[in-house]
Amino acid sequence: MAILLWPVHASAVPYPPRVQVFVANSGANSVSVFDTRMGEVVGTISVGRTPVGVGAAPGGDRVYVTNEQSDTVSVIDARSYAVTATVPVGRHPFGVAVTPTHAYVTNFGSASVTLVDVATNQPVGEIPVGRFPHTPVVSPNGRYVYVTNNGAQSVTVIDTASQKPVATVPVGLFPAGVAVSPDGARVYVANTGSGTVTVIDTRNHKPVGTTEVGRAPMGVSVTPRGRVFVANAGADTVSVLDRAGAPLGPAVPVPAQPEGSAAAPDNSFVYVTNTGADSMSILDASTAKPVATVPVGAQPEGLAVTS
Repeated sequence: MAILLWPVHASAVPYPPRVQVFVANSGANSVSVFDTRMGEVVGTISVGRTPVGVGAAPGGDRVYVTNEQSDTVSVIDARSYAVTATVPVGRHPFGVAVTPTHAYVTNFGSASVTLVDVATNQPVGEIPVGRFPHTPVVSPNGRYVYVTNNGAQSVTVIDTASQKPVATVPVGLFPAGVAVSPDGARVYVANTGSGTVTVIDTRNHKPVGTTEVGRAPMGVSVTPRGRVFVANAGADTVSVLDRAGAPLGPAVPVPAQPEGSAAAPDNSFVYVTNTGADSMSILDASTAKPVATVPVGAQPEGLAVTS
């Protein structure tokens, strides 16, 4: 079990009860589970080869992990930490987003999204998208899934009713992470090759702004109050933006190569994986100040929060 390295005493940090963070350790073929009530990593789960993406079911009872080198997805019971299913998908699965009925898995090597029925944990279809699809995110109302196409400089919009693409949105170079605002009005795309974030208006699926952030931005998350946190892997910083995409002060330093970003559902904290430091940073969602660094497994990448 890893030990939490606090800059202040753990009891001084007002963590909400039973929030857990599942972290994919791509260099260890495992998932670390950080429990905010305990203030430490409470479990390590073996999965497939090179786990990179993590998505939580809406109810928080299951977590889906993409195993890039195994061409599978591991399904984890969020209470027992047991792997309950292993689902075959496309080549080099990277990201995963989950609705009450389906998991959407981006296949980086197949230019497709595998549709998985969460009731049976069986693949039920393939949706064509752009080249090198990277990360998906579901709109708050469940109507759309937005997929970044790392090799096509675009975002594919999938209608969840028809399970078909309905729009392609041009963005910056090598788009990677993507997040949607709590009201569903804006989508934020991290363009790794451009060092920018593109803001998309979901009413017409058009870009409405571009903001410069740090080098090689990867993961993006949005807090319930609408603050956007961007992990800049090439700058060892996290940029914080407002709803319109404007910077809120200077970027925040974190350990080496931050890649993943996820926000707690109660607006308490934001969690950032530091791939080059085998750790996870915890930032206060209101002040953007780091409050802790947690050691996890080797080369952590994607992560998801359950409650």
